[in-house]
Amino acid sequence: MSTDMQAALKHRSQASRAQSRLAWLLITPTILILGVVIVIPVIQSLYQSFFAPPELNKSTGFFDEAERFVGFENYTRIFTGSGDRFWNAVYNTTLFGVVTVVLETLLGVAMAIIMHRAMRGRGIVRASILVPWAIPTAVSSILWAWIFNQNGVANAILGHHIMWASGDLTAKMAIIITDVWKTAPYIGLLTLAGLQVIPDEVYEAAKIDGATTWQRFTRITLPLVKPALAVAILFRALDALRMFDLPYILIGPRKESVETISMLVQDEASNLRYGSGAVYALILFLYVFAFALAFTKITHADLGTGPEKRRRRKRSDGRLPASAFLPKRAASASADRSDS
Repeated sequence: MSTDMQAALKHRSQASRAQSRLAWLLITPTILILGVVIVIPVIQSLYQSFFAPPELNKSTGFFDEAERFVGFENYTRIFTGSGDRFWNAVYNTTLFGVVTVVLETLLGVAMAIIMHRAMRGRGIVRASILVPWAIPTAVSSILWAWIFNQNGVANAILGHHIMWASGDLTAKMAIIITDVWKTAPYIGLLTLAGLQVIPDEVYEAAKIDGATTWQRFTRITLPLVKPALAVAILFRALDALRMFDLPYILIGPRKESVETISMLVQDEASNLRYGSGAVYALILFLYVFAFALAFTKITHADLGTGPEKRRRRKRSDGRLPASAFLPKRAASASADRSDS
């Protein structure tokens, strides 16, 4: 190896180490803030989960001042006395998370395609689609509570007298409809950002090569918009799994038909049962964390991945350029043109 090459490698190594030090220096404040707002509360919740409210002292007739150390009793109680309520909350949380995110993804992609089209009045269409997402959840809950009232607009349109908040299925439907109406524009907005970076030349080449609308959508739009769409779905799913204010305001507290894990945490804490509330909070944290980890592994969502790592992943996944998503006759036609 020549001296010049050795010097170049040494200089590159020094520059790489300098960039690494600068990167760590820049992200250190973020790591410290995350440690304060995430790690410390999790540790405190874990500590609190081993305690129970003070008991009544029969000899004095007063409650003890200190909480009781009960070990894993708060955890085991989930599978015994209060287990039915907990598993019902898990079922509701999962149901709302899956159904709402699937519907919001379908509607959000449709909204993004509509907003992306060059048409007259596109600005007004974009603004009107994004209005529901801009409204606070508490306000949306009150508005839809009026709509689902026994004398509300929903019953007037359907022509039936339905007690939406009283029934099990109808209460769930009210939550799903309201949540989809409010947050589908969020997925549409992030998907629109992904659509706008796709070059128009790709679609023009596909049209020339005879690709149908469905082929352009499945072989060009979806693969190229996948990174933005995956991030949108992930963020929306994490928010849906933590759902609290919408069912709490729209249907009400302690309603088994719509009670979620977050509502369990609030109910336990408001009744001074901080130990069991901490257990529910930890379970929700682990549930959300496990989902986020599994989702990123399955979809290969690029959340902060470096450019070089993304290139290696694409090569290992065997991903092809946009032209490879065209029909077979398009590929052959392009090859014929290149040969000529």
